[in-house]
Amino acid sequence: RGGGALCWYLFFFLLSRQTFTCGGNITGQSGVIGSQGYPGVYPPNTKCVWRITVPEGKVVVLSFRFLDLESDNLCRYDYVDVYSGHANGQRLGRFCGTFRPGALVSTSNKMLVQMVSDANTAGNGFLAVYSAANPNERGDQYCGGRLMKPSGTFKTPNWPEKDYPAGVTCSWHIVAPKNQIIEVKFEKFDVERDNYCRYDYVAIFNGGEINDAKRIGKYCGDSPPAPVFSEGNQLFIQFLSDLSLTADGFIGHYKFRPKKFPSTTIPPTTTAPPTTTRPIPLKYSAALCQQKCKRKGTPESHYCSSNFVITGTVITAVTRGGSMYATISIINVYKEGNLAIQQAGKTMSTKIVILCKKCPYIRRGLNYIFMGQADEEGRGMIAPQHFIMAFKSKNQRAFNMLKNKRC
Repeated sequence: RGGGALCWYLFFFLLSRQTFTCGGNITGQSGVIGSQGYPGVYPPNTKCVWRITVPEGKVVVLSFRFLDLESDNLCRYDYVDVYSGHANGQRLGRFCGTFRPGALVSTSNKMLVQMVSDANTAGNGFLAVYSAANPNERGDQYCGGRLMKPSGTFKTPNWPEKDYPAGVTCSWHIVAPKNQIIEVKFEKFDVERDNYCRYDYVAIFNGGEINDAKRIGKYCGDSPPAPVFSEGNQLFIQFLSDLSLTADGFIGHYKFRPKKFPSTTIPPTTTAPPTTTRPIPLKYSAALCQQKCKRKGTPESHYCSSNFVITGTVITAVTRGGSMYATISIINVYKEGNLAIQQAGKTMSTKIVILCKKCPYIRRGLNYIFMGQADEEGRGMIAPQHFIMAFKSKNQRAFNMLKNKRC
């Protein structure tokens, strides 16, 4: 064990002396890539592309050793994209925050890694190692593939002998003939449970890549999801496990069906978001903030008309113009709506704009219940007519009842 620790020490010592630049063409049996300036803070407004090539007849296996990018639940601002191939390849995933995915495996001897940063919040970037492996190699780290037969089966690594391993990413791309759709059924299903499926999960997408706009559902827990039907002739299934708890895993089956077959996709029961109305455009105006500031109604009377309902602690509160911009550390989510929620481990946070800085008035360090609307970018918007009140733990039970309220 002492020798192993020494090897890791030497490895990271050598890395600390290595200079990482913005992208490049990289060849060889194995190697290391890192964000520009790693382990320092990466620069803003950059787009860096690494093209990795291993020997012919092999596939590329990429593992992130460190990841620290601006966190956002849709990875819209700073992110790392990984593609199989160098041009027009299948996207294997988009990553941000501090969550490290499992091993990512290309379908050929080429892989493309792209990192994009915007003008704002930054972190220390990423460090990843790549190596060449034999295609279709099975075992703890390798799974997934392209499925084109009329019917077939897909399952987690180690199924059914033992639990799936930690730190794994599996992607199945199912392709049917143009005039057919795809039906997917899970026979057995046991994936680490979480209310928001943040840690281990199965995500299913229409089309041939990970695209949140085309996501059919995200699943975890121990109840098999209802059957899923594609809209077109392609489905993309991704299984991801984090580096901690694991479970039995799953086995699923697919088959092609004629396009005239009813293609009703049944949403997941484990993670279906609440039905919400389209975000209402809200913005600061002097007229809006001149009205008398007085809270009206109750949490119950505002619940159905609110796009989101959360409780949380005010971490930062900065005045800009006539509005207050706040970062909220979330205690509980009662109604998510269109609110963009950032995750770092088990901590959730969000950004809220109090359109009129003193109505309603909030103070840093205090807990509140927030009920309001979300804009097109997922920011919470609170106007004087919305509802905020101080939150105390003794009120928790009453707020839990709101989740069962029918709108």
